[in-house]
Amino acid sequence: MRLQRPLPPGSTIGILGSGQLGRMTALAAARLGLGCHIYAPERNSPAFQVAAAHTVSTYDDLAALARFARTVDVVTYEFENVPAATAAFFEGKVALAPGARALAVAQDRVDEKSFIASLGITVAPFAAVTDEENLAMAVAKLGRPAILKTRRLGYDGKGQVKIDTATDLAAAFAAIGKAPAILEGYVSFDKEISVIAARGWDGEVAVYDVPENVHRHHILHTSTVPARISAAITEEARELGRRIAAALDYVGVIGVEMFVGAQGLLVNEFAPRVHNSGHWTMDACLVSQFEQHVRAICGWPLGDPSRHSDAVMTNLLGDDAALWARLAAEPYAGLHLYGKTEARPGRKMGHINRLTPRQG
Repeated sequence: MRLQRPLPPGSTIGILGSGQLGRMTALAAARLGLGCHIYAPERNSPAFQVAAAHTVSTYDDLAALARFARTVDVVTYEFENVPAATAAFFEGKVALAPGARALAVAQDRVDEKSFIASLGITVAPFAAVTDEENLAMAVAKLGRPAILKTRRLGYDGKGQVKIDTATDLAAAFAAIGKAPAILEGYVSFDKEISVIAARGWDGEVAVYDVPENVHRHHILHTSTVPARISAAITEEARELGRRIAAALDYVGVIGVEMFVGAQGLLVNEFAPRVHNSGHWTMDACLVSQFEQHVRAICGWPLGDPSRHSDAVMTNLLGDDAALWARLAAEPYAGLHLYGKTEARPGRKMGHINRLTPRQG
């Protein structure tokens, strides 16, 4: 179901998922006079602390989903592992953005790579893997090193293993639970970048400046904007983001991860939601990615995505958040803590945006 008219202040956004992305979306919605109703199976979640309402139930509880749908004017999600069947349940009952197709494509890495390649966009060489024999054939075709990943679920390095020269293939397949998988060929690259784009119900598109991303242990460490890439590569990356969003008939904010190397640009994957590498927009732009997502799904005009400052976003993992007093004292820095009560190694507890005057 498509949104028939812009939602006025006082309307309610339904958000599937209750983590920090839902929390920051709810805060942005409140600024525009819009309420958020969070739906998730977890209790004591970060988004519950700032939302107008919340429901705790499973994603397959049809009765609870139906009650939730009756209380909201549009439904969105803050993470891509919401069951596709749950998203499809809403499509005939209330406006859903992004649509169920974008979610389904993003949830299966083989489908995702195939979709992107079908647009004539370069991706890493890949092969579907169903069993050990199939894995051996894929490795023979793509070579080593390579990365074996589960087709579904998994993030921040979970559900994947590197295939090196000495890697035992049976052990590698066992390490991911012998789940249906994808083997991705090794790609040499100089930089990792991403495109954060928003698309409205009417097809209007707004694209933010391109950040350069650095990962540590498969988890995003920093996003720096502007990226150290040429103007031509910047515009090409932005255009690829627009093409992917249009091909999905996408509504909302999408994050598209890319590699920059000698071969040019290569798209790695997309996330059908607001994205960690777009958190810098909260302090370096007048309209953050979270407000932009709210504007897009509610049928509002998209905001100006230009930045007024250069920025470096740094994720705060685990005990990093215990340094809150020191971080809060930094000049020209925006500290964002997610309200999580338990700090675990590798867990995203917050982020800090360090600003400097815009240079270009």
